[in-house]
Amino acid sequence: MDIDYAELLQLQATYAAVVDAGDWDAWCELFIDDCCYRLQPRENHDRGLPLATLSFESKGMLRDRAYGIRETLFHDPYYQRHIIGPPLVRARDAGRIRTETNYAVFRTKLSEPTTVFNVGRYLDDIVRTPDGLRFATRLAIYDSELIPTSIIYPI
Repeated sequence: MDIDYAELLQLQATYAAVVDAGDWDAWCELFIDDCCYRLQPRENHDRGLPLATLSFESKGMLRDRAYGIRETLFHDPYYQRHIIGPPLVRARDAGRIRTETNYAVFRTKLSEPTTVFNVGRYLDDIVRTPDGLRFATRLAIYDSELIPTSIIYPI
């Protein structure tokens, strides 16, 4: 599969932009229909344990989360800001590219200073679709065993 590295950078930058803007419909469209998005602590991932903080196994489940964020979840509002490193290509095969990308997410509540909210790495399986590159799998593996509060928005 021939993927231009600039396309990978654009996909990562688009992901950060739509999540930081709270554009949940656009977030869903960055994934294929039969996708997997999982937010998991590093300890569980490294030990092969399945427990994850968030786990969605299809675009339909992503859409349910998007609906929940907009319509049913009540929480103190906050902003997220993603800083995403350049993707490291780990493998290319049969229509997929596997990448590893470091990230840091900062959170700003309206009346508080900005804090580091979540830090880790994305392990992605990316495929080309007629609409461009899309995530088949996005594992957000965060380094800390503790998270400061519940996770409302995708990382």
